Amino acid sequence: MNNAGNLVVLGSINADHILNLDAFPRPGETVTGSQYQVAFGGKGANQAVAAGRSGAKIAFIACTGDDDTGKQIRKQLESDNIDVASVNAVSGESTGVALIFVNAEGENVIGIHAGANAALTVERVTMQQQRIAQADALLMQLESPLDSVLAAAKFAQQNGTQVVLNPAPARELADELLALVDIITPNETEAEKLTGVKVENDDDAAKAAQILHGKGIDTVIITLGSRGVWASQQGKGERVPGFKVQAVDTIAAGDTFNGALMTALLEKKPLADALRFAHAAAAIAVTRKGAQPSVPWRKEIDDFLAQQG
Repeated sequence: MNNAGNLVVLGSINADHILNLDAFPRPGETVTGSQYQVAFGGKGANQAVAAGRSGAKIAFIACTGDDDTGKQIRKQLESDNIDVASVNAVSGESTGVALIFVNAEGENVIGIHAGANAALTVERVTMQQQRIAQADALLMQLESPLDSVLAAAKFAQQNGTQVVLNPAPARELADELLALVDIITPNETEAEKLTGVKVENDDDAAKAAQILHGKGIDTVIITLGSRGVWASQQGKGERVPGFKVQAVDTIAAGDTFNGALMTALLEKKPLADALRFAHAAAAIAVTRKGAQPSVPWRKEIDDFLAQQG
């Protein structure tokens, strides 16, 4: 199956501490939760795992602490079909941490300690220049230092490697970075941060996409939660609905979508088919708890799609 292109993911690694609550606490309030779990997460690692499990040929550029958590995560990533040669253990640093509350509706609020993720410096990225140059695509998010993301995008562009950016968590970005991006995958909040357009319907999504095209981005995919995605290539856009499933929690749904999308695109699937594949992967993920534990394997995605007829 792997005559597909090479993917490099650059991004974050976290240990997620997840607690389920009926409702989020108000300031000063203590609430008792249930189903406490520690799961591996971080947007970079989640997307790498989604790509690895869905069949991509993938290497991951990231940092863990030199702690037990870091060791466990590297081992886990290897078992998810990821080349971890460029995952550095940083001495004296702790592995990144996310504290996550999930309410009865499956929504979440998250606080993050960057830890070793902050050590993914331009210098470390430069050491991986060759790996980026030899890849067919580079997938990044915004939980790593911004100057490192920019440096990696520049290496990629100079070497004809496709630059894919999932601009999460939401923040404003310099046009210098956006001009280097080939495919961008914001959600509604992130799209608004980047364009100033409040995305509440398809017309808004189309407007936001045009602004991003204007900044030099060829393909804009705005994820719209349960409404699917707005996919726009060279100015022509349409809404592509997802699959209806009963959501348990939405942690890593977007990450699963991004990783699976890259797998399909590197297998030279047309965008419409790649989006369907990514939607299927995300649909499976929201029916399961946690970040990486919820990410499906290739066979599960193929079976899910076969059942859709």
